[in-house]
Amino acid sequence: MRVLAIESSCDESAVAVLDRQKGLLAHELFSQIDLHRIFGGVVPELASRDHVRRLLPLVRTTLEKAKTRPAELDGVAYTAGPGLIGALLTGAALARSLAYAWRKPAIGVHHLEGHLLAPLLEREPPPFPHVALLVSGGHTQLIEVRGIGQYQTLGETRDDAAGEAFDKAAKLLGLPYPGGPELAKLATGGKTGKIKLPRPMLDRPGLEFSFSGLKTAVLQASREQELTPQRKADIAFAAQEAIVETLVAKSLRALEQTGLDALVVSGGVSANRFLRDRMTEAVGRQGGHQRARVFFPRVEFSTDNAAMIAVAGLARIEAGQLETLAIKAQARWPLESLSAVGP
Repeated sequence: MRVLAIESSCDESAVAVLDRQKGLLAHELFSQIDLHRIFGGVVPELASRDHVRRLLPLVRTTLEKAKTRPAELDGVAYTAGPGLIGALLTGAALARSLAYAWRKPAIGVHHLEGHLLAPLLEREPPPFPHVALLVSGGHTQLIEVRGIGQYQTLGETRDDAAGEAFDKAAKLLGLPYPGGPELAKLATGGKTGKIKLPRPMLDRPGLEFSFSGLKTAVLQASREQELTPQRKADIAFAAQEAIVETLVAKSLRALEQTGLDALVVSGGVSANRFLRDRMTEAVGRQGGHQRARVFFPRVEFSTDNAAMIAVAGLARIEAGQLETLAIKAQARWPLESLSAVGP
């Protein structure tokens, strides 16, 4: 079984070919960061237009690198949501057209399911069931994953996602888009203990998150004293530490609550090295969970990519979950509405 996958939910155009026996044969990605940087964020119309330009050439390149002819494919998977509706429609229309021309089945994939399943690309994939921390620019959720398509949300953010908190803190410090990676880079020069920022909702029971107050705290810290380069680095370190410690503490609570001993951390923010180090250390010493382990996708598959869409698409095509010829795309799509794959 071999599938072609297309990802176009936001500001990355990506294509991948995945084979059940041989693994990932090829994947390509074009980032629109330079296109959107001058605007300080993603401009949806520009994102859609650039997907139109980039996707078909990426399909050709990926098939060539994978040494795969269309006749050797068993299906086409594409991101159908959630995301920017115009961007989604460009990938959906192309995927559906190719599938129709090649007489292959096609399936729309949930973008967040792709992130949840990205660690399955690794040599040592996580076991089912497990707890997943899905953390990105638009989502911060703790999910109990019983199997593919079997998801129960344990807790989520009430306002800003963790990725938004990174980006907003970066903007307050005058850092360029994309803010999260820039803030993490600046934080490497910061000193611990210099600035104290709140850890939202850690003083309350439960698995909910809230990061909107952190933005206000960063704003106050940036105005209290002259914003020297060292002061900016110290604020960046404090903001990153506050976000990461909150994510770690809530994840440990989720392991305790569910009694599970495997944690997956995925989504764009999972590429953050500080988060990876702190989470690995914390899970390793978690009392009562000596056998607990944490799993991450490799960094290139943490942010948006087509390889993760291929994993989800391949599983659903294999299960016979094929769709009509209609082009499917939706900006909002509840994760728990997905059907299960397998028992």
